[in-house]
Amino acid sequence: MNMADQRRLEGLRGELRLDEPLARYLTWRTGGRAQRLYRPADLDALSLFLARLRAEEPLLFIGLGSNLLVRDGGFAGTVVLTHAAGRHPELVDGHLYAEAGVASPKVARFAARNDLAGAEFLAGVPGTVGGALAMNAGCYGAQTWDIVERVLTIDRRGVQRLRAAEEFDTGYRHCALKDGARLGESEWFAAAWFRLAPGDGAAARMRIKDLLARRVATQPLALPNAGSVFRNPPNDHAARLIEACGLKGLARGGARVSEKHANFIVNPKGAGRAADIEWLIDTVRATVRERTGVDLVTEVRIVGAAT
Repeated sequence: MNMADQRRLEGLRGELRLDEPLARYLTWRTGGRAQRLYRPADLDALSLFLARLRAEEPLLFIGLGSNLLVRDGGFAGTVVLTHAAGRHPELVDGHLYAEAGVASPKVARFAARNDLAGAEFLAGVPGTVGGALAMNAGCYGAQTWDIVERVLTIDRRGVQRLRAAEEFDTGYRHCALKDGARLGESEWFAAAWFRLAPGDGAAARMRIKDLLARRVATQPLALPNAGSVFRNPPNDHAARLIEACGLKGLARGGARVSEKHANFIVNPKGAGRAADIEWLIDTVRATVRERTGVDLVTEVRIVGAAT
């Protein structure tokens, strides 16, 4: 960042760090550095920050850092960190409102406490509302966009825009704007209003408890991971294919394919480098394609420069 850029960004509310290690912000606990990392005080501060940023500046938004691998060479641009522990969902005009940086499980618990039904599955989504919207995250038969009424987006100029759910094309692990604007490149999710039905809060809390128990029993949650690595192919499961190819336990560096759930790559103590994890992803995909003919599609986003 040159001095002119630095002066443009001075005085903004929030926290700006230079040459910031990203491993602490990513659930794999590994990855390179960001040239700049900005944690906005609120959405208005983020709008002003983006308005002052150079138009050609590479941008990466991070919530809780799941479903993301930053290569060891780091990210040559600005990372915006949306997650803030102090942000909480609210009830607004009959809808549940949450900013993009709110953790998805918070939405599930808040809805249950307020006797609203339909958001319980979000307790099993290991990320923020913004990430859940961007990839139409879901589990156990439900998806994020099933319950979205409208969203607030923010673009590279810092302009905030209300958009109805009907403006988006959504599907399994897919979300795109019908007008061609590029989510994650020129426009990002800032908040959402969820449409939930009145329900039994006690029953919702029990469903959340059961869902979390199933996750603990079947997924390697005690070890650093980024969630499911591959999408499930039609009428099949990525984990079944990976296990059938004998790839459970395949290791490189400190990272390995989980023995508990084959569609997870774990990185105990953050010992593996991003290059080790990317090698495992590429090797698993190539092996499954060679042995079964199925070309697995990654859910994980991989960004940055290799060393």
